[in-house]
Amino acid sequence: MNTCIGLFLALSAHIGLDKSYNTIHPHIRCTTNSYITGLYYNSESEVSVYVGREYEISENSRLELGLVTGYEYKNVIPMIRYKIGQLFITPAYETIGHRNYGIVFGWEMKI
Repeated sequence: MNTCIGLFLALSAHIGLDKSYNTIHPHIRCTTNSYITGLYYNSESEVSVYVGREYEISENSRLELGLVTGYEYKNVIPMIRYKIGQLFITPAYETIGHRNYGIVFGWEMKI
């Protein structure tokens, strides 16, 4: 799919994490020949920039792999997101004296 530029809005829920996170994520993306790049307002209320690749699993599901900026833990971290239609799931972690793991579930729609 070649879609350069798309505007999106995502809503998320953070499961298994202790801190309070932003749940509304405006998002702009460019997709060209399965390569993706974009920026969004992340869960830590910062702007993240990402690059990566989108892999088609089935007609309605995709796996996104890449690198993303804008998080407290490190300047650049791995990105992985599994999408089924407008729903997505991604692993998450936080550092609060120790590392805590969780899951982010979300819904994303094209504006």
